[in-house]
Amino acid sequence: MNTILDIMRVSPVIPVIAIDDPAHAVPLARALVAGGIRVLEVTLRTAHGLSAIAAIAEQVPEAIVGVGTLTSPEEFVAARDAGAVFGVSPGLTASLVAAAKSSGLPLLPGVMTPSEVMQAREAGFRQLKLFPAVPAGGIGMLNGIGGPLADVMFCPTGGISQENAAQFLALKNVACVGGSWLTPKDALLAGDWARITALAVAASALRRA
Repeated sequence: MNTILDIMRVSPVIPVIAIDDPAHAVPLARALVAGGIRVLEVTLRTAHGLSAIAAIAEQVPEAIVGVGTLTSPEEFVAARDAGAVFGVSPGLTASLVAAAKSSGLPLLPGVMTPSEVMQAREAGFRQLKLFPAVPAGGIGMLNGIGGPLADVMFCPTGGISQENAAQFLALKNVACVGGSWLTPKDALLAGDWARITALAVAASALRRA
């Protein structure tokens, strides 16, 4: 499993994870995997992102751990060396394209407009993150862009929830969705891993809805 599309098709939801306490990384990953969610995006929004990726990669082999919020070329090699097997960025620049190619880290780049989708296609990307999905037009945007750009598959992220995820997953150009509702902060602070597993079980069932 080494392509972004393969990874996107493993689980209907990719949780967007921000680790504030390094001790949460492994039990959180285990709780998500126990609920059927194996693809995890650990973001670099906190200082503990890389160490969390390393811990999950080493101690939770069932997880497919990726790095999120890639915004600079230097982060690609560091994330790959920590154990990330894919990357996610909020946007796409020429330097990020070059870094993805040189590092060998499969990238799911973020786009928001039809022009950005076309630019990403020209750079060789056919799997993209629509971000922020709901402000960008949500389901209407994805339906509209699916005609002229039918060869692109999306992972919409931003404004996606348990309540609306199934509507996005029903679209033919959506392979999965991203969201942070699987890892509520109060559950993390309380160490309520059973609650997170329950949320993961519900998310895993979305594709069958």
